[in-house]
Amino acid sequence: MAFISVAVPLLRSAPAAGVSCAAIRASPPVRHAGRPRRWTGGARGAPLPPHSPVCMAAPLSTPVQVLSPAPGDRTARVRRVTGETTVVVEVNLDGTGQADVASGMPFLDHMLCQLCSHGLLDLHIRADGDHHIDDHHTNEDVGITLGMALGAALGTKAGIVRFGHWTAPLDEALVEVVLDFSGRGGLFFTLPIPTERIGTYDTQLVREFLAGLAGSAGLTLHVRRLAGINSHHIVEAAFKALARALRGAVTVDPRRAGAVPSSKGVLTDGAAVQAE
Repeated sequence: MAFISVAVPLLRSAPAAGVSCAAIRASPPVRHAGRPRRWTGGARGAPLPPHSPVCMAAPLSTPVQVLSPAPGDRTARVRRVTGETTVVVEVNLDGTGQADVASGMPFLDHMLCQLCSHGLLDLHIRADGDHHIDDHHTNEDVGITLGMALGAALGTKAGIVRFGHWTAPLDEALVEVVLDFSGRGGLFFTLPIPTERIGTYDTQLVREFLAGLAGSAGLTLHVRRLAGINSHHIVEAAFKALARALRGAVTVDPRRAGAVPSSKGVLTDGAAVQAE
C-alpha cells in the first residue's frame, strides 16, 4: 500500500462536531484480503495549466514520505493535514465497490458511494474540517486527497488503459464524462445545476470537488451535461459516469505488457525528471 503523509503548518481552526481529529488518527486502515501491506508511493500534486477554466491552489510544497511500491500493489493511503482540515483516504483500485466514507457532508458521501459502486473502487475516507465556516474547505480537500491517493495507487501508470469515457443516464438527466490520466491536471466543466442546494449541500461544491480531484491526480477531466432538469439527478449521473470512466481508465490492458501508455514513455513528472 502506498502511504503519503502531508502536513501543512498553519494555525488549526476548531474542529467541527462529528468525527474528531483524534478518531481519524486512531482509525485503522482498511485491510484488503490478499493485498500487500507495505506503505509506499509519491505525490501527484501537479497544478492546472494556465488555460484551464478552473483556478486551483498552488501544489503542496510540504514534506511527503515516499517509499518504493510493493510489486503489483494498486492501493494507497494518504493523510493530508492543513489548518482547515484533516483528511484520510485509502483506495484500492482493484476492489469490489466497498465504501466506508464519512466526509461530514451526507450528499458528498452519497456521491462517493457511487464512485465505489460503479467504479469498483474500495474507499475508506475520514474528513474533519471547519464546517462551522462552511463545507467548502472540507469538500475541496477531500477531492484533493482522493486525487493524490489515485495518483499514488497508479504509480507510473504502466499498463493501464489511461483513457476513460462514459455517458450515464439517471431518469431525465444525461451526463458525459471523458478523462485521461495524462499527468496534466485540468477540469473542463459544463454541468449547469439548476438549484443552489441539494439538501444542505451547496451545488457549487461539485465543481470544487472535481477540480481538486483532477488537479492532484494529474487527470484531464471533461464533464458535460447533455440533458436534465433535476439537480440531484444531474449530479448523481455525473458521478456515475465518472465512476465508469475511471474504472475503464485504470483497467490493466494486457496488450500493453506493462508499458506506459504514452508515446513519450512517461506520464508522471517523477519518471521524466533525471538528476544531474
